Amino acid sequence: MKRETLFLKIVLFLMALPVIAVCIFVVPPLSQFVGELLPEWAFLQYVFLIALYGTAVAYFIALYQSMKLLSYIDRNIAFSERSVKALKNIKYCALTIAGLYLLCLPIILYMAQVDDAPGLGGLGMVITFGALVIAVFAAVLQKLLENATEIKTEIKSENDLTV
Repeated sequence: MKRETLFLKIVLFLMALPVIAVCIFVVPPLSQFVGELLPEWAFLQYVFLIALYGTAVAYFIALYQSMKLLSYIDRNIAFSERSVKALKNIKYCALTIAGLYLLCLPIILYMAQVDDAPGLGGLGMVITFGALVIAVFAAVLQKLLENATEIKTEIKSENDLTV
């Protein structure tokens, strides 16, 4: 294992720990708060809970795909279809996170208004736009990697013909 990717793999692992803690300790009470805040629409607490756990699942899938991408770099197969597929999955996970937060954004903004916590509404928007930025970045990298993979196969086929 290379030192550069080892550091990045450790960082990915450390990125997972706070999300696990939030899923265990913060999400259930927050969902219950939504149910208490909107008693006439108590079912929204379950929508909120499903959306937040769905976000966590998409986040962990993206982390796993990032780990796979780092392992491809370790094995010197970074310019391959596998890497393109991993970037495509990361892009879809980021779009899923943005979509789920857009679904919950009205609930988050209402909670921020009632609880008088404007930072809560800003946090929901930052997560949404951050996920969109990651999706765009992954799409650009995916396209670049597709082009590099095509060029690599063209050069390889030309070399095979000349030998």
